Amino acid sequence: MRTFGPSDFWYIVLAAQWTILLSLAAFAGGGVVGLLVALARTGTMRSARVLATGFIHLFRGTPLLLQLFLMFFGAPVVGIEIDPWTAAVLALTLNAGAFLGEIWRGCIESVPRGQWEASHALSLSYFNRMRHVILPQALKVAVPPTVGYLVQVVKGTSLAAIIGFTELTRAGQIINNATFQPMIVFSVVATLYFILCWPLSLLATRMERRLSASQPRG
Repeated sequence: MRTFGPSDFWYIVLAAQWTILLSLAAFAGGGVVGLLVALARTGTMRSARVLATGFIHLFRGTPLLLQLFLMFFGAPVVGIEIDPWTAAVLALTLNAGAFLGEIWRGCIESVPRGQWEASHALSLSYFNRMRHVILPQALKVAVPPTVGYLVQVVKGTSLAAIIGFTELTRAGQIINNATFQPMIVFSVVATLYFILCWPLSLLATRMERRLSASQPRG
């Protein structure tokens, strides 16, 4: 056992870069999946709507921790070797895709029906209707909750520690096992999470207020 020192502090701080990278990778991948899910949910193909709905229920209705377990420990069972980084990215991407898909589905459906009818009257294809009319309007509504959800993605990366990926939480566990000073170690870890998440929370709140102020009042 040793005393918590500057080298331990910097080890935890440097591990935060992996939390950031994992968050960005999961958010980017989840954004692609979420957009496809949202479009499928609001599209005209019944089979696509059913599949997208099932995907959302599956990943929103089961714990992220269980999804990480199944991704990391389940893949070798079917003959696929997977490392902790890849397993964490895939699990977090699919989980984020389900949540973002549902958020963006609501934003797309919030576009006034008159806009849908007008674009349909212009004989625009589904792709052009979404690209030029619906999605630009839905984007304004979607930005605040999307930024807010990024906070959840950052905090969700802490569960990757359970499969051995050395991010912020796992680094804290390693240092705590060496120093046996959990109050100091995990206070540092909590402070770093706060530093990462607080600006995003403020940004999301500011965007929500700006959006509310720009909405026409009845």
